[in-house]
Amino acid sequence: MARMHSRRRGSSDSDKPVADEPPEWSDVDEDAIEERVVELADAGHSPSQIGLKLRDEGVQGTPVPDVSLATGKKVTEILEANDADPDLPEDLRNLMEQAIGLRDHMEANPTDYQNKRALQNTESKIRRLVNYYRGDELDEDFTYSHEDARELLE
Repeated sequence: MARMHSRRRGSSDSDKPVADEPPEWSDVDEDAIEERVVELADAGHSPSQIGLKLRDEGVQGTPVPDVSLATGKKVTEILEANDADPDLPEDLRNLMEQAIGLRDHMEANPTDYQNKRALQNTESKIRRLVNYYRGDELDEDFTYSHEDARELLE
């Protein structure tokens, strides 16, 4: 399948091994994992960063290879159940941060036409994601603007 804003094909990734149960060496309690997830969310980490920290550092010294296998829930589901979910979805937040950086660059370098195009593409992706999340994750009357994005992320 081709990429959204270019004519090139996407890169293929390797698939995760199929597993129905957590590995035998990982015997961490579900409640301990959920407590650690909420603790990391309160520290300001995004759901993907939480998964990486659990994989690398673990809970009580034991790494957690896959949160959904160990607990039966995804990281975002754990956060929602404990009222610790972020105000914006992670993919939308990342695109807004990218757009803010591109806009700052464009203000300093107004003749940089490649980055002008990159900003247009990024804002187009943001508008599509806002339409997708509107009503569920976002308010019904939410619309993207650069100024609002700056205020939301600060």
